[in-house]
Amino acid sequence: MNTRSDEPDRPAKAPGRAKAEAEADEGRDRRGLGSRAPAFVRSHRVLHLGWQAGIFVAGLLVVIAGIVMLPLPGPGWLVIFGGLAIWATEFVWAQLALRWTKRKVTEAAQQALDPRVRRRNITLTVIGLVIVAALAGVYLWRFGPVPPWRAVGR
Repeated sequence: MNTRSDEPDRPAKAPGRAKAEAEADEGRDRRGLGSRAPAFVRSHRVLHLGWQAGIFVAGLLVVIAGIVMLPLPGPGWLVIFGGLAIWATEFVWAQLALRWTKRKVTEAAQQALDPRVRRRNITLTVIGLVIVAALAGVYLWRFGPVPPWRAVGR
């Protein structure tokens, strides 16, 4: 038994090895982060900066298109996340933001599948539909089948 080990059947780790393992664990946490540009692009600073500028502009255009689609017809949020994914091919901050977004979307999807949440959502939807039906009934009783823009003068 080695007296420098916490476990009786395992030898103690050398201090240098423990540090190397800690650095490897940290590297695993940040796995996949960083530039995905080809090696020849990364090897030349000016070329890499140009590459990053191009990726930034492409992602920015996609994000702007998604923002425009929010009030207009179109998959606005999906396009915004697509722009974030374009940025994530090159920028660590975008990769971390995309990971956070994926984690939150997964949590929301799992929460939506919870039977209690589903019952609550169905109940709120039914209550909302009853209120809308009551308001429509009051409108029809008061004005009849007349469009709202013509009912003002009645």
